[in-house]
Amino acid sequence: METLLAVLHVVSAVFIVGPMAILPMTAMRAVRAGSAGQVEVLAKSTNLISLLSLLVVFFGFGVMGLADKKYDLSIVTPWILWSIVLYAVALGLTLFLVVPTMRRAAEAIRLDEAIRGGEESKAEPSTYPAIAAGSGIASLLLVAVVVLMVWKP
Repeated sequence: METLLAVLHVVSAVFIVGPMAILPMTAMRAVRAGSAGQVEVLAKSTNLISLLSLLVVFFGFGVMGLADKKYDLSIVTPWILWSIVLYAVALGLTLFLVVPTMRRAAEAIRLDEAIRGGEESKAEPSTYPAIAAGSGIASLLLVAVVVLMVWKP
């Protein structure tokens, strides 16, 4: 059972947390291109993937709970605790800064298109730096979690 949970933990980290970090960067390209529909879809996808990333934590707790007692793992083991804290900050940044900012960017692009009479917007909304900074910091935090999971200092 421990092996199954470990596999689920790693696979879900790769296929869920990976897109959580990458989708906002794709949205930045869509913002630059002035594609409101694409930014909107990417905001919804980022929100969903970010919520699904809680499965990684769930499977991680399962692995921790089934680990051999000789490793003395618990939630207060420093590398596990720091991983949880860093992940929580990354998740919070994504859900409460990046996704809402992506939604505002889509609205701004739509408004610009309406003003231009239906032409595709080429203006870069002022939301772009917040998406870039928020998703960049969240990605760095997620990289730090991976380092802690592998290194286990």
